[in-house]
Amino acid sequence: MANTQNPDMTPGLTNAYEPGEHPDWPAPSSVKGPVHWIKTNLFGSVTNTLLTLLTIYLLYKIIPSMVDWMFLDAAYTGTSRKDCEAQASGACWAFIGTRLQLFIYGFYPDAERWRVNLTAVLLVAALAPVLYDNVPHRGKALIFTALYPVIAGVLLVGGIFGLEFVPTDQFGGLMLNVIIGVTGIAFSLPIGICLALGRQSHLPVLRIVCVAFIEFIRGVPLITLLFVAAVMLSYFVPPGTNFDLLVRMLIMVTLFASGYMAEVIRGGLQAIPKGQYEAADSMGLKYWQSMRLIILPQALKIAIPGIVNTFIALYKDTTLVIVIGRLDILGIGRSSLADSKWQGLSTEVYVFVAIFFFISCFLMSRYSLYLEKKLHTGH
Repeated sequence: MANTQNPDMTPGLTNAYEPGEHPDWPAPSSVKGPVHWIKTNLFGSVTNTLLTLLTIYLLYKIIPSMVDWMFLDAAYTGTSRKDCEAQASGACWAFIGTRLQLFIYGFYPDAERWRVNLTAVLLVAALAPVLYDNVPHRGKALIFTALYPVIAGVLLVGGIFGLEFVPTDQFGGLMLNVIIGVTGIAFSLPIGICLALGRQSHLPVLRIVCVAFIEFIRGVPLITLLFVAAVMLSYFVPPGTNFDLLVRMLIMVTLFASGYMAEVIRGGLQAIPKGQYEAADSMGLKYWQSMRLIILPQALKIAIPGIVNTFIALYKDTTLVIVIGRLDILGIGRSSLADSKWQGLSTEVYVFVAIFFFISCFLMSRYSLYLEKKLHTGH
């Protein structure tokens, strides 16, 4: 068989590959790479070009002044707003710096804050085997993940094992946001799955109960449920029962998120072709076997964007606890502005809180993209 010259190869080399065995060559630079992406997406048409130029102009006008205010002309030290104004004309980050511990720990006792730090480290260790399947000894690590809520509760509240008791009304700041957000996220997913399956159940009573719960949750604002948790829920327990307010908030937030999660999961279930159910039946699988092995994995994969979107919305809604007297990171910032030394610095507070939530939510959305690419099967 005669060799023919391959224009993609270095001159002088010949193509000795059999038909159908030629390797894939890199795409030409004209159809791949950053230059091609810019030409296609930013300057691909007259409209795109105009919008790109307008965006560049707006960024040119906004970014320099923003950088000056946030960084170049900002004051990083001082004990009052007057100290900041004497140093610079930009942001007064000294206010955030002097109260950073309060923003993070709330009113948690100084001597016991190591328990909060340890709980945060253990949270990372508990999430690792859930988020990534290549963690060494993942099976054993998942056992620790299942036990983590109990461990975290013991560490934070104390009262046993020689740990000093810390009332939950001293929880605040960032740690309160994380506690409410992580608890709601962790428990709303399995409850939402059960509600979604119950809504599609052939048992009338179960289906009616699930539908009623979901529609009630979706029709009532979270702030109303938090008021119910703070004021009315104690009327439904036996007299003399000490039902902690934080526990009541966690229950309401979890139930609220579960109602929305159920609809997201139901959307994924409805996207599964009927043939998948028939295939599971033909294999002789029982209901829970078919759901665990065939239906739910596909439904959850389809519903990943909606699930993460619900998680992000829930995490941002944790700031609503301020309406029932609990000071999260936003509440701490607003209450700190009542200090006469720092009055008038609300912009710094809101920017600081916004950056914190943006970073947290951005990381969740990036993990969602990572998971979608990992589970992508080409369909």
